[in-house]
Amino acid sequence: MSSSGPLARRSFFALSGGAVLALAGCAKGTSTSVGSASTRKLPSGAPPPGTELSISIRSTQLQLKASGKLDELPFKVTHWPNFTAGPDVIQGFRAKSIQLANNAGLPPIQAQAIGFDTKIVAVQLHEKPLYEFATAPGTSIRSAKDFRGKKIGFSQGQAQGAVVLRAVKEAGLSKGDVTLVPLTSNQFLTALQTKQVDVAPLAEPVLTKYVGQFGKDGARRIPTDVVDLLSVLWAPASVLEDEDRLAAVRSFIPFWAQGSVWAWEHKERWNQVYYVKDQGVTAEDGRRIARSSSVPVFPESWDKAIAWEQETADLLAENGFIPKAGVDSLFDRRFETIAARSVPAKYRK
Repeated sequence: MSSSGPLARRSFFALSGGAVLALAGCAKGTSTSVGSASTRKLPSGAPPPGTELSISIRSTQLQLKASGKLDELPFKVTHWPNFTAGPDVIQGFRAKSIQLANNAGLPPIQAQAIGFDTKIVAVQLHEKPLYEFATAPGTSIRSAKDFRGKKIGFSQGQAQGAVVLRAVKEAGLSKGDVTLVPLTSNQFLTALQTKQVDVAPLAEPVLTKYVGQFGKDGARRIPTDVVDLLSVLWAPASVLEDEDRLAAVRSFIPFWAQGSVWAWEHKERWNQVYYVKDQGVTAEDGRRIARSSSVPVFPESWDKAIAWEQETADLLAENGFIPKAGVDSLFDRRFETIAARSVPAKYRK
């Protein structure tokens, strides 16, 4: 598919209900820049009584509850909406119904592309692949090199979009060698089952459940070495301009990082809480998924994360999806060391 085709002409990303988040405030020309990092010192104390945040991070909510830390948060969480898709989170940010969320590195790039000012306030590194490709039943695909001429589920506004582009590139193919079918990630399963697409990237435990159900019909896993390196905690810049909420965000970062460490160190308990009870997979599958997961790593320096984010933005721009842009201003480096310093040294990098 050429860059002048329907996918390139559509709005930068579709929301999960099929509505399109229109471009707003995107600078003309070949580059965009949104906001700049604040130089105001972070508050060191707890947020004032009555401070509230709505936080979209289901896993952290479950980790804090299971570890007994949920009631220790020094502010009120009004809601824990379970939004995982970047486009949904951006919509929630714009509607002011979410103040803080956890996503991959790509959604902040998309927010920048539409002129919506957000900041990354914490970073976790995943050094193993989070996604594998799954095939529709009965296809002949055995490796990424077989993607040529195939229809691939593609969500531009989510991490899966960058995974697709990287996998295509690493297989020695170009966007013109494949057909990218624009969908949101929650539509991938139906698209695979109905053969609307030949292949799509899936994360666990969705991948295990899909292959378990359709493997007998010829659906299979297609592993790649493509790593989606970043998991980021991010917020609208307007939230960080509010002194009370700024303090709440700062105080939440250690809970977020320590929740991931708790889950890693209490694998069997986390297996039951998350994979079995929340996600509906067997205990055996949950253990297998956990074995394939990366140890949580929180970098003391964000240099590697920024370089990775720039590479992702450049990849999207090269393929005609967003204007070329620098990503440095997406990272609020006032927060740079907070997550790393809140966990034991073996989880830092």
